[in-house]
Amino acid sequence: MAKVAVLMGSKSDFAVVKPAVSVLKKFGVDTIVRVISAHRTPQQAHEFAANAEKNGIEVIICAAGKAAHLGGVIAAYTTLPVIGLPVKTDMMGGLDSLLSIVQMPSGIPVATVGVNGGENAGLLALQILGIRYPEISEKLKQFKKQMADKINADDASLQEELQEL
Repeated sequence: MAKVAVLMGSKSDFAVVKPAVSVLKKFGVDTIVRVISAHRTPQQAHEFAANAEKNGIEVIICAAGKAAHLGGVIAAYTTLPVIGLPVKTDMMGGLDSLLSIVQMPSGIPVATVGVNGGENAGLLALQILGIRYPEISEKLKQFKKQMADKINADDASLQEELQEL
């Protein structure tokens, strides 16, 4: 079974992380959720990342705000895909978090979604897993088809309303 770790710098980030966990669970992915701080528990961050692959984890999502170094620290100790999830802060709506995650040094990539983009972080993890797990890929295709069907239905409804004007 596919396995994703969702890490956050503090428990206060859980509201941002929750949509990622929800979408992963909806797709049947085993999900581990932990609070690990790059600054307050750096040894735990190192140990978690260094042992993640051995523990069956295939993708790691890291949510953090402000300095937002969690994703980069985790990525430094593993070759697994790491997805950065910037958390909104008071500084320009989370721009500090976004830039801290997306501006990684050469050789230590962290894929990054938008500020507070928990659902997209989960969906990106699923797309990565879909390469290996055909059943996840099929569920994603159905998910995207449902989104398209809704948009098409909305458009048809709008066209009908326009005819009445």
